[in-house]
Amino acid sequence: MPTTAIAAKGLTRRYEGVLAVDGIDLTVARGEIFGLVGPDGAGKTTSIQMLCTLNRPTSGEAKVLGMDTVARAGDIKTKIGYMSERFNLYPTLTVEENLDFFAKLRSIPRGARESRMRELLGFCRLEPFRQRQTQYLSGGMQKKLALACSLIHQPEVLFLDEPTTGVDPVSRRDFWRIIAGFLGHGITVFVSTPYLDEAERFNSIALMHQGRIIACGTPQELKKDFPGELIELRPEDAARALAALKGTPFANRAEVFGDTVHITAERESGGMAELKRLFRDKNVSAGDIRVIAPGLEDVFVTRLAGREPRPAGLDPPSNYGVNAGTGPAITISVSELSRRFGDFTAVDHVNFPVRRGEIFGLLGPNGSGKTTIIRMITGLLEPTSGRAEVLNCDMSSEVDRARCRLGYMSQKFSLFTDLTVGENINFYGTLYGLSQSQLAERREWVLDMAGLKGKEKAMTHELSGGWRQRLALGCTIIHNPQVIFLDEPTSGVDPLSRRSFWELIQDLSRRGVTIFITTHYMDEAEHCHRLGLMYQGRLIALGSPQELKTEQARGELLEVVSSDFARALELLSGDERYRQISLFGRNVHVAVADAATAAPEIKKLLGKNGVTVTAINRIPFSMEDVFISLVEARETASVLRESPA
Repeated sequence: MPTTAIAAKGLTRRYEGVLAVDGIDLTVARGEIFGLVGPDGAGKTTSIQMLCTLNRPTSGEAKVLGMDTVARAGDIKTKIGYMSERFNLYPTLTVEENLDFFAKLRSIPRGARESRMRELLGFCRLEPFRQRQTQYLSGGMQKKLALACSLIHQPEVLFLDEPTTGVDPVSRRDFWRIIAGFLGHGITVFVSTPYLDEAERFNSIALMHQGRIIACGTPQELKKDFPGELIELRPEDAARALAALKGTPFANRAEVFGDTVHITAERESGGMAELKRLFRDKNVSAGDIRVIAPGLEDVFVTRLAGREPRPAGLDPPSNYGVNAGTGPAITISVSELSRRFGDFTAVDHVNFPVRRGEIFGLLGPNGSGKTTIIRMITGLLEPTSGRAEVLNCDMSSEVDRARCRLGYMSQKFSLFTDLTVGENINFYGTLYGLSQSQLAERREWVLDMAGLKGKEKAMTHELSGGWRQRLALGCTIIHNPQVIFLDEPTSGVDPLSRRSFWELIQDLSRRGVTIFITTHYMDEAEHCHRLGLMYQGRLIALGSPQELKTEQARGELLEVVSSDFARALELLSGDERYRQISLFGRNVHVAVADAATAAPEIKKLLGKNGVTVTAINRIPFSMEDVFISLVEARETASVLRESPA
């Protein structure tokens, strides 16, 4: 049996003059998770479709399981599974009926069909929902059902095209737990994703940009090639710290992440010592300064820096935000806010304030009530009980008085795709009552900020994801609002555009504009000053990212390096002493009550089952770990309450 599952050389695809995939080379070993990572429009889907024989290359070649994707397309299709971004489930069929349909489609004998379905339903934890229609499943459950349908014929290679886009962190981790379990059966998984934090889980990854692979290797190898060192400081005043760093030759980039500042410095510059001297000379308190490990997004942004120009004109007009600093100290006040839809309680007595100039993030699983809260706060939905105030206006009765001072960018892209770029800008500027001189000034700024100068006549639907999102943000804030609501604003946007987006948000915050944002990117949550974590309509935690990671994290987190990661994952998942068990590359992360006690127990457990442990390291909790820990604690408490005495 060959050790290579997938190989491509010079693989290229053109569409009517558009070069979608530009001569990519890659090799994927059997039994590994290989990730193709990049933003919308990078060429990921086209690459997968060529490997799946759904699309013929313009030039170059590819082999799957040693078979040419053009000459032996029919043979390949019987040995692979494919789950597209828009998976083909039938909403009015039950879970069982969908599985049965795909089993028949794959000509699985009746005798083997039921046992295979039972195995997959158990593995995906869908057995209790066997008779439920697919349209009534949550988004995460639908993803798992689509995965089960792709695996029904026991493929040797599984292709997944952005399988967790739009899925909350809890469902994402559960999804990857299922995938990791199949690695022990020798299945090779080829997956595309825009989530760079998710890519940490893969054995090998390729970073893709504008149809080309710009870097390839294991996550550890790519991070070792990071050119310089990443320094984190926690200053008393982030704005003063950034001002002190301007023009500093040894700091290549400086970015605000919530209450911290991240600085990329040249290794040979003596960054730490130079920074301490700089802040001392300028009488700026830098707080705690330490070197931190770069993430894959840091690597990607660095790789892109020389390939794609940074969007110009990010700074708002000079008078932008002048009204924001004069508003009330508490710009948003939510008191006992509730919303019921029939017998279902979507939001249950939620309370929190948001201060002027604060970036406040609301996180939670799908269906936890985030969008319902935004709709009530902005006056788009009447609460069942409780009160939401924005700029001292009751949003149930005084929404018209507040609306001209608010900006709202919805999760579902809020521009008119059948209008040009210029027409969208003019429409929103006129809608908000800007004078001709104001509109002219703001139009130029939006075009510069979005990187669309010279593209005023381009149709909006023709723009890339990053351009569309920046244009949507520009139209949202063109009227100089004091409070901005952003619902999942950066989904599918490339890392460089995301960083530029957050630079603008941080600048607006420093000018006194209040930002209320929801996001599924756990690393993005670090940009917020404070976070509220939602679960089943309730606010279960509130605080800064640092407070949540230090005060809400339960126990300690260990990274287990072993000779057989799939078997280690299986053994640890079956032991009730351990929780939050996840696969990251070839290592297993496991939450324990006490690291000193658990480490030798884990080594003993794995050793007696034939798995050699190379190392067990204690690592810090991420924002995702804290989030999932709190949600799992709530789920456990709920099960205990419902269990008979």
